[in-house]
Amino acid sequence: MRQTPATTPLVDFQVYEPVLTPSGTSDQYGCIYTQTLMSYVFSNSYGAPFVGEYTPPPCSFNRVTMNFTVQSHGRQFDRLGIMYLGDIEVFRTSTAEPTANGIIWSYVKEMEQYNALWGTNQKVIFDLGNLVNSVYTGSFATELVATFFTVPDTQSTADIILPISAELSSESMGSAYSVPGQNATNFYTLPPNVERAVISLSACGQIDEEFWYTNTFNSDVNTFESTAGTLYGFSPFREVQLLIDGNLAGVSWPFPIIFTGGIVPGFWRPIVGIDAFDLRQHEIDVTPFLPLLCDGASHTFEIRVAGLNDDGAGHATLSEIVGSYWVVTGTIFLFLGQDGFVTTGTSPSIDTPLPEIQISSSITTNSTGANETLTYNTAVTRDISITSTVKTSNGSRKASWTQSLSYSNFNSLTDQGFVQLTIQNTTGSDLSSSGYANTYSYPLTVNSSFSVDAAGEVGINGTLTRGLDYNVYGPSVFPSGIQTFNITTPSFFSPEGALAHQNIQLSTNLPFFSGALLSTTQTGSAEYFSGVNSSYSFGTTTQDFDFKGAEANAPDVTYELYHRHVMAVNSTIAEDEQTLAGETFAVPIARAEENVPAPAFDGFGVRALLGRGPGLPKAGLMGAGGS
Repeated sequence: MRQTPATTPLVDFQVYEPVLTPSGTSDQYGCIYTQTLMSYVFSNSYGAPFVGEYTPPPCSFNRVTMNFTVQSHGRQFDRLGIMYLGDIEVFRTSTAEPTANGIIWSYVKEMEQYNALWGTNQKVIFDLGNLVNSVYTGSFATELVATFFTVPDTQSTADIILPISAELSSESMGSAYSVPGQNATNFYTLPPNVERAVISLSACGQIDEEFWYTNTFNSDVNTFESTAGTLYGFSPFREVQLLIDGNLAGVSWPFPIIFTGGIVPGFWRPIVGIDAFDLRQHEIDVTPFLPLLCDGASHTFEIRVAGLNDDGAGHATLSEIVGSYWVVTGTIFLFLGQDGFVTTGTSPSIDTPLPEIQISSSITTNSTGANETLTYNTAVTRDISITSTVKTSNGSRKASWTQSLSYSNFNSLTDQGFVQLTIQNTTGSDLSSSGYANTYSYPLTVNSSFSVDAAGEVGINGTLTRGLDYNVYGPSVFPSGIQTFNITTPSFFSPEGALAHQNIQLSTNLPFFSGALLSTTQTGSAEYFSGVNSSYSFGTTTQDFDFKGAEANAPDVTYELYHRHVMAVNSTIAEDEQTLAGETFAVPIARAEENVPAPAFDGFGVRALLGRGPGLPKAGLMGAGGS
């Protein structure tokens, strides 16, 4: 059936657990204060971020939420955005791709992990590079509002927060490092009385590295040079490394983020990819290093990104560089003990053997002798263990940080490089002596094909299944989502995000939770077409999302707190059911938009398009899914 084109904006959204924020203006626990941090339109904004000033609210608070709302219309790539308080990254996001009739979305984020920053005046920098011209007409009109309030039960937050960044806020610029190309190293002399230290890593690939999990080995990059073009190298494996004084302190094996221009744009209207509006940071407990770090000397903190170098004979080692490029920062969270006390202890025992790596690849040719297929496999495992004895103002204890990770990837390029199948999974387990534990799994299957005819008309077809399982127990630096449900007076709060404006009050009979268990899966199929006079993309995507709490006194007992099943067909929400703490709610259905325009194919290489989504700018400017 032919649908009537809509005239109202399409409401895009990321599926995530609701964030409860206070309603009204004040409460028995203190004031409720809101402050607009940014109201700004990003047009031609490369190298010209928003710069504003934040002043603390005129009342005490221990919780902060932030609402980011964006509107756009026209044609545009998706773009990467990073918010800083001074030199410290506090929020990494990306944009949806607009339509002719416009789009709008909001995302609500818990931000109390940065209370040490919110307590003082800050320079707010929001770096969202965008380019507007006669073809790509979409600007991004944004509003960022923070809400400050107090709840009676809270978890402790860091006393001091330091950046691992380029520290460019004094020049009113964003402070992310670009790796390779920049040395992502900072030097600090830490306070002597630190009793716990955690470092988070924020990293995502761009340009040649945006879809790193489809990359091949360096020895195979020219397999289809005469047909599909040069492939991207350094293998489909990536490791983000944290080094302290040159010693490996922990790693992050990245989640395969897919921005809204990725693979095929029709996947992501109006449901965007997992974590696309809020790129997750990975935390590493470096408390075992405190006897070294609290000695009054300067120490180095460095972030590197590694792939694999291969010898062409089935052997590989970690590479010192990867392709261009990764956007990285780190954040150091310090928890202090008593004033005047000097933390001491034993030197850390660092057990970080090289990962075990297995690779293989094979090429077949057709009757003419031309390369027809390339198939390659990668498997990597790694174990990390760092321990010491730490003596703080609270006594002597053993401090430890361990990681156990496993990775597998299968890629098959057929039809002389025009069709690609990727099957990948990453699993990991992180454990700290603080009681923090994190287990995670990132399964991904993507199948995409590219075609172009003599008239220059381009088509892409794709199917995918991807997931995120992410379980957090104990004292995470970042809110795990469980804090919302552990509030003793839930009637004070109303849900924001997916269940906004539903006027829901949580039951006061919920148990206290010590763990947050998140599991979500997206499946879909989509097509893209770019002709002489038009381009569009459409598709079907289904997402199931489960968020559970693990009871504090019985961690094996879980309680479903939020569930959502949603299906989008050609930009229309066809199914949407949500359940919050046992109560199911109907959700308004979004409207359709016919033949949603997509960025046009600009005639450059197949490898810049196949598996990546259309319309990568020729200028090589920083952005997401199209830069």
